[in-house]
Amino acid sequence: MKKQFNYKWVMVGLCILMVFTALGFGSSTKGLYVKPITAAMGIKRSLYSLNDTCRFVATAFVNLFFGVLIERFGMKKLIGAGFLALVLSCITYSFATNFIVFCIGGCLLGIGLGWTTTSMVGAVVNRWCREKKGTIMGVILAANGLGGALATQIVTPIIYQEGNPLGYKSAYLVTALILLIVGVIIFTLFKEKPKDVSETQPTAQEKKRGAEWVGLAYKDGIRKPYFYVAAVCIFFTGFVLQGITGISAAHMGDMGIDAGYIASVMSIHWIALTVFKFLTGISYDRFGLRFTTTVCSVATVVVMVVLMLVTNSASGRMFAFAYCILAALALPLETIMLPIFASDLFGQKSVNKFMGLFVSINTAGYAVGAPVVNLSYDVFGNYTVALVGSAIIMILVTVAMQYVITASHKERKRIEG
Repeated sequence: MKKQFNYKWVMVGLCILMVFTALGFGSSTKGLYVKPITAAMGIKRSLYSLNDTCRFVATAFVNLFFGVLIERFGMKKLIGAGFLALVLSCITYSFATNFIVFCIGGCLLGIGLGWTTTSMVGAVVNRWCREKKGTIMGVILAANGLGGALATQIVTPIIYQEGNPLGYKSAYLVTALILLIVGVIIFTLFKEKPKDVSETQPTAQEKKRGAEWVGLAYKDGIRKPYFYVAAVCIFFTGFVLQGITGISAAHMGDMGIDAGYIASVMSIHWIALTVFKFLTGISYDRFGLRFTTTVCSVATVVVMVVLMLVTNSASGRMFAFAYCILAALALPLETIMLPIFASDLFGQKSVNKFMGLFVSINTAGYAVGAPVVNLSYDVFGNYTVALVGSAIIMILVTVAMQYVITASHKERKRIEG
């Protein structure tokens, strides 16, 4: 008997396309716009960065109510609304004439990404995939890196058109068109749920695989002191990573590096990010949470150092290249590692609640980090102080996470007894 085609692979493909486009074109290229927009509009970078704050606040807000919205409207409608918000965001950015309109664009971008990226992918995979959910999630989320690499090559020459300081407006309109076309394709092919739900549920044997444990009830977990330390660490990780990666391209430009080299470096960065998302998952499975978290955190500290050494010289350009690799190793702390933190530290009993909370806390860090880093630039005339401060913060986070992991593993041993 001929085996029937499983539509779940179409759904996985749609999720890959969704992350590739929404994050690749909607988010990964944001840093390329900072310098040309602030120069053309004559506004300070700290003021312009408020649109990023609005974006992250909007994303954190919709994540808090994500489960309720899916139950009421379903995934397909949320995805459609998400792509509509992304398209409107690009159009708003293109026609913005002051920072308030940019903030409106930021809110639309945050809502759009909240309904088309990590949380939505998790919901789709949980509903459609029976086994190897972690591997499938890794494949899907890794598409962000490839999307960012392609998007960088497409929008950079449009943004930096010779003799046209408003090239960013055309870049946003092209991005809006791409998002609209992809959104229509995904909405047309998307199915809310499989015909036979039982086929997507894991067997008892599959549930036992991996490092899963029963875990704590949500009300018990939030009473543990290490929960609050973890929450603070996750907040400041988002604060540092988003704040620094968001200004990296502008910082390289300030150091005299030309736009073409920056575009090449950032493209390599997004490809490296794709690789390191896979390797981070393998590292966790093989070496555990402590080793993987420490490697990513130390890489974050070194990122600050190499950015401070970037100059428009042969050696300085090598540090720019080093940044693109090290940042790719650090960034899984704000993507793949968030659900791993939830499941490893607090177990399966309330994993979705802890994961949603951690995503919101991390995104809140994004919202604060971007304007603080750019305010540092406005005050001191460069990003050096922000880089030094961020390095110190991540050293403290690295140490604090050792306590969190030790305390949570002791609690796990006590429960499993």
